[in-house]
Amino acid sequence: MHNELKGWLEWLGIEEPILHPLHGDASSRRYYRLENDPQGIVMDASDAKESVPIFIGVNWRLMDGKVRIPTIKAYELNKGFIFLEDVGTTHVFDKVKEGNAAAYYEKAIQTLVKVQDTPSQGLEPYDAHFLLEEMNLMPEWYIKAYLGKTLECLEGRILLESFSLISKEVLSQPQGVFVHRDYHSRNLMIDSKDEIVVIDFQDAREGALTYDLVSLLRDVYIELDEKEIQRLILLYRDLKGLEVDDATFMRWFDFTGVQRHIKILGIFARLSIRDGKKNYLEDIPLTLKYIREVGSKYPELNGLLSVLKSL
Repeated sequence: MHNELKGWLEWLGIEEPILHPLHGDASSRRYYRLENDPQGIVMDASDAKESVPIFIGVNWRLMDGKVRIPTIKAYELNKGFIFLEDVGTTHVFDKVKEGNAAAYYEKAIQTLVKVQDTPSQGLEPYDAHFLLEEMNLMPEWYIKAYLGKTLECLEGRILLESFSLISKEVLSQPQGVFVHRDYHSRNLMIDSKDEIVVIDFQDAREGALTYDLVSLLRDVYIELDEKEIQRLILLYRDLKGLEVDDATFMRWFDFTGVQRHIKILGIFARLSIRDGKKNYLEDIPLTLKYIREVGSKYPELNGLLSVLKSL
């Protein structure tokens, strides 16, 4: 396949393309940095060709919304290749590690407001069925496959009831918003003009107001200071012009976070067991910590916490 990819680049007029593999994401897509002139990033989605038209479609939506994303230079639908602008190697994640991320998080919040203004009509809905389907990855992959535990009948029922409650809470907030679904420090890059560039958006859906805000502020790869989270939540609410009281907004935010983190436990376990990507296991402790901390604020999540504790 590497030869086919090189052949396509040569057909585009790039002689003897020099490709360096990049650290991939959680999908089957592969990425390469093209070192020739013109430079660029090449996405090889030949194992998931059906994802390429979706990627291009979401790309157009975000461009319409004036969101900064890597420009598509060329694509080949039949082979599953896309040639993209190279926006460098710096992520917001790197700025957090350096300890000077505050300004970038403010930009990320401003960018999120733009992302949420992007037309979402026609995207798959983040409905009750999908929310539950995501959470059910946790008992299947994290509890059974990864921990090797079998749930008692009562524990299974407690989880189902908890998932149903969480789903209802997520759906109680404003819906119909463009949701990136993975809006966090590793999917936000910083270009040469110090602007935020959004990547990895092809799985977008139409759903809940706070989903991407939670992904950003309760990031499973990096833990932000709680005061900073509160400051950024208020910034977001002000920029959106939302007239909602603190307790209601935090409830939306918290329950959306619990839904996401339950799903992520399942996904990280599956990435390790099924796909051999063991590095994601390192991020399970922080994911569990979020569930415990948020769950302890709401008595109706006691059952969920007791099941997780018993494991």
